[in-house]
Amino acid sequence: MRVVITGGSGLIGRAVAAPLAAQGHDVVVLSRDPEKVRGLPAGVRAVRWDSHSAAGWETLLEARSAVINLAGEGIADGRWSEERKRRIRASRVDAGRAVVDAVRQAVEEGRAPAVVVQASGIGYYGDTGEQEIGENHPPGGDFLAEVSVAWEASTAEVEALGVRRVVLRTGVVLDPNGGALAKMLPPFRLGLGGPLGGGRQWLPWIHMADEVAAILFLLATPAVSGPFNLCAPRPVQNRDFSRALAHQLHRPSLLPVPAPALRLALGELAGALLRSQRAIPRRLLAAGYRFRFPELSEALADLFP
Repeated sequence: MRVVITGGSGLIGRAVAAPLAAQGHDVVVLSRDPEKVRGLPAGVRAVRWDSHSAAGWETLLEARSAVINLAGEGIADGRWSEERKRRIRASRVDAGRAVVDAVRQAVEEGRAPAVVVQASGIGYYGDTGEQEIGENHPPGGDFLAEVSVAWEASTAEVEALGVRRVVLRTGVVLDPNGGALAKMLPPFRLGLGGPLGGGRQWLPWIHMADEVAAILFLLATPAVSGPFNLCAPRPVQNRDFSRALAHQLHRPSLLPVPAPALRLALGELAGALLRSQRAIPRRLLAAGYRFRFPELSEALADLFP
């Protein structure tokens, strides 16, 4: 099967591409500058893409092929100016519309893909406090929720074209090589890490191994569609996450970061770090997926042996 991955040169994209290629699938990563893409897994090739249209890659879609749409500008790469917020949203919506255009052309030419896997985030739900939230919970009203709603909606049209669609509402992916955890490591390794704000906010997390395995599971299970929370079944509060990470690194966790200081340093972005989301992967568990790392202590022990 051919699998086309937008945003495939990023942390999750590379992690997903590797096992797909190892299984013998033809894996294509779309990139604005394929000549500069380095370190792709063996058997994975890069193809040029302008990031907002189907031009140049629409013919890649074959009958029973798959699209994994992960494209989007980084959420936590800097303060949220109005221009940056516009780019965060536009990069996701434009990529989704390009996927729809490519799928529509493939369907019209009799080579409809089997599935579109659409990225999204737990940010869809906004701040939900102590409440456990499954996939039927309504969206929140903040910036990340609005972006997530628009991101998901950007590819909804493929369902009307007869193509199965799966939506990945991913939590904090634990991988020391990138993402949120990589940003946490320097202060924690210096013994300067600690909880954010009051530390009571719930943190939906997932080990990278489960993130990848869950995506492959949903990709290969024709009976499933719709939104899935990609997070471990046992979320933890931020203070407990901080203690567990410090313990695994053999460091203290004594220095909380006060909410006002965080807001001063990061502006509106701080709200994304201070909100509480006690998300549970109800539909993923009901579909039969079994987590390799359901407990935070197990996940951190694997990442930092």
